Amino acid sequence: MAIEDKMESLTKHRAEAKLGGGAKRIEAQHEKGKLTARERIALLCDEGTFEELDAFVAHRATEFGLADKKFLGDAVVTGYGNIHGRLTYVFAQDFTVFGGSLSEVVSHKICKVMDMAVRNGAPIIGLNDSGGARIQEGVLSLGGYGDIFLRNTLASGVIPQISVIMGPAAGGAVYSPALTDFIFMVKGTGQMYITGPDVIKAVTGEEVTHEQLGGAMTHATMSGVCHFMAENDQDCLEKVRRLLSYFPQNNMEETPIAPVSDDSNRIDQELLYIVPEDPSKAYNMKEVIWRVVDNGEFMEVHEHYAANIITGFARLNGRSVGIVAQQPSVAAGVIDIDASMKGARFVRFLDCFNIPIITLTDVPGFMPGTDQEYGGIIKHGAKMIYAYSEATVPKVSVITRKAYGGAYVVMSSKHLRGDINYAWPTAEIAVMGPDGAVNIIYRDTIAKSENPEETRRNLIADYIDKFANPYVAASLGYIDDVIDPRETRPKLIKALEMLQNKRDTNPPKKHGNIPL
Repeated sequence: MAIEDKMESLTKHRAEAKLGGGAKRIEAQHEKGKLTARERIALLCDEGTFEELDAFVAHRATEFGLADKKFLGDAVVTGYGNIHGRLTYVFAQDFTVFGGSLSEVVSHKICKVMDMAVRNGAPIIGLNDSGGARIQEGVLSLGGYGDIFLRNTLASGVIPQISVIMGPAAGGAVYSPALTDFIFMVKGTGQMYITGPDVIKAVTGEEVTHEQLGGAMTHATMSGVCHFMAENDQDCLEKVRRLLSYFPQNNMEETPIAPVSDDSNRIDQELLYIVPEDPSKAYNMKEVIWRVVDNGEFMEVHEHYAANIITGFARLNGRSVGIVAQQPSVAAGVIDIDASMKGARFVRFLDCFNIPIITLTDVPGFMPGTDQEYGGIIKHGAKMIYAYSEATVPKVSVITRKAYGGAYVVMSSKHLRGDINYAWPTAEIAVMGPDGAVNIIYRDTIAKSENPEETRRNLIADYIDKFANPYVAASLGYIDDVIDPRETRPKLIKALEMLQNKRDTNPPKKHGNIPL
């Protein structure tokens, strides 16, 4: 065969592979408001950088009439490209081929790029749009899921792993995303659940729609499975690109530094007045974050879940940082079960990938109540303690208002190896709030007083003066400095510059036993 004929054959094969399940199925995908696997990859990667692997692989099944139904590449597109100029590995399930179902060959393709990502120290992104296991292949398909789960686990903490749910993900298919670092979901099309509505109705009699059961809003607000929601495929992929910009390529690299256009010595007059004079009044901690970080840019993680704690990514003088903060405007910023899990997992991700932790504290304590106790607030709250204690990255904190009880200790205190601990003059650091403390300590004194209310007010004022302020903790070295709120940004930046070569270790061990 002449070279011209061979080149013509190559062109034909490439065209066939790019067509996936065919024009009609591509049209059906578009009618659902979804892009094809290759269209999604083209938007995700820098233009012209994606290199496809295994484009000519086809399934090997011969049973159930599959022998005559083969598509080049099978039901997944895999390869590598650049995002913001940096190497990234990608697999995108192709719903136009057998509904994106996982076959033995599909799992082999996915595992190959996952292995390459780990060997070469680069992130892996999975674009999920699949009907689940390919039933016709039986246990081979199930084994494929197990092979992927193993690689998710071994890659955890080594390279960033991101899952994007752009179509259905049911049954065993949900566990690979659950093992990754962050999950994006597209509203209306992305759905995750262990069993579908039909099975639930058959077993329990409960009627629920696909979206109610496993849609983006459900997992972003109720289960906490989803970290980011998007309006459509294009919006979702742009958010994925943005998130990756905050990460190093792997656990051996330092935090990325972006060009800076914001003055590192900038002070903000409004920070002086954000905390209300009335300690019972709420304020928005995000206002503090926006005014402190570079150009007010903050990418919040888990925005709609456990909103009493804030987590997200920002930059300080160009350096990526992770921020953990109470939200006084939601349940007074109390730490409950959901907030504990959200905060702890985020802190552990930051520590995995050498991203400094900035903690902004205004916490009244842990949530009381039988539902919290029965739900295991003790073990879940301990996750926060474990995560902060274990973290060896730079840890800088600012107490803006209150830090009461055990919650003071949890929030990156000196006692958990906090490196630099600041407080605003408005900070109150005590076992509990002045009102409660006085009612306990001086119960008899107040009861015996001729004017109990006046006595109580005087005792509260005296308690605040002696205990509920930052200077007692500062005198003990638990607070490194009481700072002018307006200077929070330059103070944080200088602290991070000082800590940029920090080296800290944990005792040698296989791994710890975090209270899961």
